[in-house]
Amino acid sequence: MFESVQTLIDEHRRVQEELSDPAVHADAARAKRVNRRYAELNRIVAAHAAWTAASEDLDAARELAREDDAFAAEVPALEEEARVTQEKLRRLLIPRDPDDARDVIMEIKAGEGGAESALFAADLLRMYVQFAAHRGWKTELLERNESDLGGYKDVQVAIKGSASDPSQGVWAHLKYEGGVHRVQRVPATESQGRIHTSTTGVLVFPEVDEPEEVQIDANDLKIDVYRSSGPGGQSVNTTDSAVRITHVPTGIVVSMQNEKSQLQNREAGMRVLRARLLAKRQEELDAAASDARRSQIRGMDRSERIRTYNFPENRIADHRTGYKAYNLDQVMDGALDPIIESAIHADEEARLAAVGSDSRS
Repeated sequence: MFESVQTLIDEHRRVQEELSDPAVHADAARAKRVNRRYAELNRIVAAHAAWTAASEDLDAARELAREDDAFAAEVPALEEEARVTQEKLRRLLIPRDPDDARDVIMEIKAGEGGAESALFAADLLRMYVQFAAHRGWKTELLERNESDLGGYKDVQVAIKGSASDPSQGVWAHLKYEGGVHRVQRVPATESQGRIHTSTTGVLVFPEVDEPEEVQIDANDLKIDVYRSSGPGGQSVNTTDSAVRITHVPTGIVVSMQNEKSQLQNREAGMRVLRARLLAKRQEELDAAASDARRSQIRGMDRSERIRTYNFPENRIADHRTGYKAYNLDQVMDGALDPIIESAIHADEEARLAAVGSDSRS
């Protein structure tokens, strides 16, 4: 695994030279790609330098310890430092998801549980918006279909970050949120205090950086316009501003009515369509790739129950990683970092195991 480090160090030097070329910065899309790669390689180069220095210090201490017992006392601490720096480098060498630096489009959909599920969809939206705010990310509400009691039957939100380092990207953190979220609590509509179990679905798509990344033939689109409507079916406006876009080859359908302008709804719909097509393309690549490149935690089964939110016990549990804590009130206010870190760690462990298996075969 460490044999590839020198190749990456050489690439880091070439990318650094590329960043000094004014022509790179004249092309915004190219500059973004080069900066992302430089940030990723920079972490590997720094980790390799730290491991090399720790290893050299350990070798020197062992050599000197043969003649002076005072140096022998330093060996255990230096051994631990060498182990820690080696492990950090090893994790950075895991093949990274190429979409990690991207922003995301998230869709939250009510599932089993009727009105209570829709209310929980609104709670999840607030949780993710709060989490984004904690990390300095921006959110943009793209589409919402409200329920009669103030929840959401369906809501879509774009979440944007600014970090060039892929490990700090929005997709790198939120890609693990896709799946079925189960809630156990006493609904506001329950008069006898009984605990109900409901489910809400979350879909997460990496957003396309540039429209040219995903080519869409206009002849492959079926676009319908209709009048927007709100909760209960009442008319929101008197013009045909809502847009439904069908991508005929894949059957993907996107509907937008959040904006009053048909043009704005169409542009938002195309953003979502590109994101879904990019995700579909990546899933097909993942399916054909080796286990080392395929995420073990973020599977393609979007019907998987990934998490339970138990309000009576103030308990949050992630069923994929075994994470459990009794701070659900804080989680619902956006304190998601420990849960997401558990998913990232479990995914890294699975990828490391797969890389080790591939290297031995």
